[in-house]
Order: sequence, then structure tokens, then C-alpha cells
Amino acid sequence: MSLRIYNTLSRALEDFSPIEPGHVRMYVCGMTVYDLCHLGHARSMIAFDVVQRWLRASGYRVTYVRNITDIDDKIIRRAVDNGESIRSLTARMIDALHEDADALGIERPTHEPRATDYVPQMQALITRLQDRGLAYQAAGGDVNYAVRQFSGYGRLSGKSLDELNAGERVAVQDGKRDPLDFVLWKSAKPEEPAEVKWDSPWGAGRPGWHIECSAMGCALLGESFDIHGGGADLAFPHHENEIAQSEGATGQPFARLWMHNGFINVDNEKMSKSLGNFFTIRDVLKEYDTEVVRFFVVRSHYRSPLNYSNVHLDDARAALKRLYTALSLVAPAPVQIDWAEPYAARFKAAMDEDFGTPEAVAVLFDLAGEVNRGKSPALAGLLKALGAQLGLLQDDPQAFLQAGASLDESAIAAQIAARAAAKAARDFAEADRIRAALLAQGIVLKDSAAGTTWEVAQ
Repeated sequence: MSLRIYNTLSRALEDFSPIEPGHVRMYVCGMTVYDLCHLGHARSMIAFDVVQRWLRASGYRVTYVRNITDIDDKIIRRAVDNGESIRSLTARMIDALHEDADALGIERPTHEPRATDYVPQMQALITRLQDRGLAYQAAGGDVNYAVRQFSGYGRLSGKSLDELNAGERVAVQDGKRDPLDFVLWKSAKPEEPAEVKWDSPWGAGRPGWHIECSAMGCALLGESFDIHGGGADLAFPHHENEIAQSEGATGQPFARLWMHNGFINVDNEKMSKSLGNFFTIRDVLKEYDTEVVRFFVVRSHYRSPLNYSNVHLDDARAALKRLYTALSLVAPAPVQIDWAEPYAARFKAAMDEDFGTPEAVAVLFDLAGEVNRGKSPALAGLLKALGAQLGLLQDDPQAFLQAGASLDESAIAAQIAARAAAKAARDFAEADRIRAALLAQGIVLKDSAAGTTWEVAQ
């Protein structure tokens, strides 16, 4: 079976074949570095880390680009509020990003371009768009993209220009000819710091956000490449605008295949800094092992929404403990994966179907059961090797089990409270799931008229 990937652009699973045989070129939108990364960022980083790992395991050479946006309105505001330079702020946040990514076992991309290093390429791209009649300079000095001049606009979002225009609630302003037009180059404002102003054919200013990825993608991967990825919230308008800019300038398809990971939700709302409902990666890692967080993410399909709660992370820890328990029973033998072996073949079939990590994780549990029964070093080695394809099962089993052995009484109390809330809401399935998750950790709940107590299973 060949690898199939869901393409947001075509809204279908497609057989994957790279433009250059044997070589995959992939671009993923990275972080805007004005604050610490939250668990939503971790979801995207882990999702595409698994993608690039599986592409390499499938025999491809992978050139993986994940950019850093180090110039942006939010960055400028945060630096001014902090009373520090933009370079100082972004340097600190980039260091923190690397620390968090390394802690989660995220392999570094091949290239990690910073927007401020590619301003000349952005200016060159804007000039090409102007020459093609797709960009114009407004009276205020900004250079805007003329959306209605690009016939393919709306293909990624699946909306017509009229539908998109009907959804606009902002009147034409700042010299825009149409509400859908977006800025390519922002004219400098007197109050802005000097370090965010570059000379250009249109006067001093700085690039708009959307043009960054078009310029960096073309510079590092070519004007057409294989995969473009990012969070589902980027599909419109960011990725739609990238297509318009890149294809408007080059006349070629920008990315052949578009991948988007689902959100992490809190109380049925997307986790985001703007909503204030986010948990930073480092805060979560104070309570949970890094592999627990990875496992929490990969046991759901990358395109599915993922609900965050301590209960779900505790459940992930208990499940991962079962896999490590199997590895603790017998020393794994080093193995070279034979993809024709039945467990490995099932794992490969799952991953080849749009990176189906839930089904691949199910194979790991089936294999762990076989290890428990047969105590085979070869099968234990296969379990460890297959887990590595997802960035899992690489800790020392005894160390992992001992680290998770101590009881966190406050966490247990929180889960008991969550179960009580579920019962009050008549969500008995959730209440039963919490009880089962605690039991998997060796915690037995006892209900009485006085309330719920717990004890360690004997």
C-alpha cells in the first residue's frame, strides 16, 4: 500500500508522490515568537514531527522547513510593553521555543528561517506581484494585494469571492480598493522602533505577515514543493493568501498538498493566547513526563480536535505505563524493522493511511500484550522500534515506571471532582471513564452517602 495523505486543497485522500523522486520538500508554518509556546503549538510541532519521521522511515530524503516569525504587530507591542528591544525579546522566545521542542523530543527541522533574514526576498516577490498587476501601493504608503485580480482565490477555503466579501465586517480603509485586499508591505509609522523599519522601493516599512512564508518557502524549497502544513486556523486567510501571492508571482502551483492539524480545545473552545485559555508547554511538563504529552497528542489523529484536561493526560499516562510495563518485563533486543512482519505491517498500513497514529498506537498495545505473554526480547525490541517512529518508548522503562509511581493526591482529588461534575451533568459515560482511568493507575474509588474516597489497589 502506498502512502495516502489528505489534501485540504482537494478535500480528498491522495496517493503521495513527490515532485522529485525520493525527495520530499515540506514547509510548516512555525511560531510568532512574542511569548512562550502553549500546548496548541506543541500539537502542531508533534504532528509534523511524526509526519517527517514517517516520511524518512518510508525511505524519503526530507527537506523540512519550519519558519519563525520574528517581526509582527504582537512582537512590537510586547517589546514596547516590556521596555526591551525586539531583538532581545525574540531571542529569548526563540531559545524558549527550542527548549520546549527539545523537551518534547521534536527533531529540529532542516531549516528554521527567521522572517527578518528574508526581507530582500519578500521585497523581490512584492515587486513581481506589482509587475503582474496583482499589487498596488495605497495612498497611505502600504502595498496591498489585489485579491480580485487573482482568479484562484478561495480554492483552499472553498469559498467564492462573493461569499468571502459577504463575511467581511470591516469597511474599505487605508486606501484599500476592496475589503478582501491584504497588506504586503506596511508603511512605517513614526512611533515604531527603528529596528522594524527597512528601506524599500515603497518607502521605509516592514513586510506583512502573509508574504513571509511565500518568500521563505520559495527561497528554501523552490517555487513549487510537495507539502505545506500548519494549524487548521491558518487555512484562511494565511494559507489562502500564501497561494495567491506565490502562484500570482510565479504562475506555478505553490504546494501540491496542504495538511492542517486540528485544534486543542479547552471547554470546547480552541486553545489560544487571544482567548486566555492556554497552558504553556513548560507548565504542562512540570506535571507530566514529556512522553506522556507526546502520547496524549499522537493517540488522536492529527486532523481531529483534541480536548485538553488533566483527566485526559492522566489517562494517557496510565496507558503509556502499560506499554512501558511490557518493556520492563524483558530486555528489548536491538532490531531492524522488517515491515513484512505482521505487527510491523499493520503499523505501516495505519501510518500509510494519512498518518493514522490512533491505529498505529493500537498495534503497539496488541504487541505489548504479546510481549507480556511470550517474554520475547525480539518482540520487545520491535515494540520499542515501532514506538520510536512516533517518538515514544525511548525512556528507560524502570525509570519511567518509578517516576510515575508516586501518587499526586491533588491530581486524584481533581479527577474525583471532575467525575462528580460529570455525574451531576448526567454524563455517566465520562464518569465511568474517569473511574476506569484511575483504576488503571491503581486507584480504587469508593462511593458512599458521605462522598467519594479512594485507596490504592491491593
